[in-house]
Amino acid sequence: MYCLKCDISKYFDSVDQEVLLGLLEKKIKDEDILRLLREIVGSSPKGIPIGNLTSQLFANVYLNELDHFVKRELKERYYLRYMDDFLVLHEDKRHLHEEKERIRLFLQDTLKLTLHPKKAEVFPIEKGIDFLGYVIRGNKRFLRKSTVKRIVKKRKRYAVLFRRGVMPEERIRNALVSWRGYAKFADAYRLRKKLGL
Repeated sequence: MYCLKCDISKYFDSVDQEVLLGLLEKKIKDEDILRLLREIVGSSPKGIPIGNLTSQLFANVYLNELDHFVKRELKERYYLRYMDDFLVLHEDKRHLHEEKERIRLFLQDTLKLTLHPKKAEVFPIEKGIDFLGYVIRGNKRFLRKSTVKRIVKKRKRYAVLFRRGVMPEERIRNALVSWRGYAKFADAYRLRKKLGL
């Protein structure tokens, strides 16, 4: 089995506002709501701003077109997307290279988006699929090594800041709860014990 893993280059900045508004107009008929949405979309000189509460919704509406293309046109059975990261699984490596090209053209022609040149690859799944902060191998899910290193580094820094009286204990506790919540979805019982998570 092989994996086609892709990422869209500068996604939020690259969303075409006219295409987005056209997609919203297909779904929403209330003119007052559309006027408000046009104002929100137009508040950014290009793309959609990452910080806006509406941007995540807009980002999903926009790439819903890709979802339909991959599932209905390409008829891919194993497709998964989260925001602008997506993967397709298939037993034929050459098939995935062909699908990658079809997806690239669809994104370019329909949504005016570009696949990230270094983050669009086909590889055997035995290598492990790095997706959403985890590495999936077989039926196991591991924490990324870089994520574990970052957690360890932050904990050390937080301990120093706490000793200096710069960081309150509650903030450290909140960070630990967040890390624990993230780590509990991985097969990392011993690692969690070692890190005190």
